[in-house]
Amino acid sequence: MSPITHLFFDLDGTLTDPKEGIVASFVYALDRLGRRDLTSANLDWCIGPPLRESFARLLATDDPDLIEQAVSLYREYFAATGLFENFVYPEVVETLQLLKKDFQLLIATSKPAVYARQILEKFELAGFFEAIYGAELDGRYSNKGELIGLILEQEQLSPAQVLMIGDREHDILGAKRNTILAGGVTYGYGSEAELTGAGATYLFHRPSQIPTTLVAHSL
Repeated sequence: MSPITHLFFDLDGTLTDPKEGIVASFVYALDRLGRRDLTSANLDWCIGPPLRESFARLLATDDPDLIEQAVSLYREYFAATGLFENFVYPEVVETLQLLKKDFQLLIATSKPAVYARQILEKFELAGFFEAIYGAELDGRYSNKGELIGLILEQEQLSPAQVLMIGDREHDILGAKRNTILAGGVTYGYGSEAELTGAGATYLFHRPSQIPTTLVAHSL
């Protein structure tokens, strides 16, 4: 097995807990759309998947105009307030400090890159990462498989050099689509069953398990 040299990290649910801001942004959009009947539902499942995908499912629609209206309203709140209604998980800083000694770290998030960069800078995490990759505001590269493929091409990496780490099945499936290894974190918003069902090779129950597992498996 070729040694792993690069780690791709998801952001939401992996490095930070964005629940407060994301849920508030969904509630704001639904309220403005006159769908208050949906605002009392558990919206945790919306954390992680591409935004347009979540709205299509939430509103039970494939109407692109309605979906774009919902996304626009979501971002009215998120860009002004929800962005920083967020916190870094315990152990993340110490874990990144350890990993940066032996690996190149990159961000691979379905969140628009412009927002991801602001969050990482706000919480003083940006310095750990060689590059920050995310979706475009128009939705391009919100699919994790497409995003990972872009990063491999841009960074001229072999799939054998990379491990993707994230908390939802989209991270694992995106990694598999590009034939790279994937590890799932169980402290985020995806269940252990979701992650193993998607094909995660490794499970991390807390951030500090990431470096110890990589050492144990000589990755």
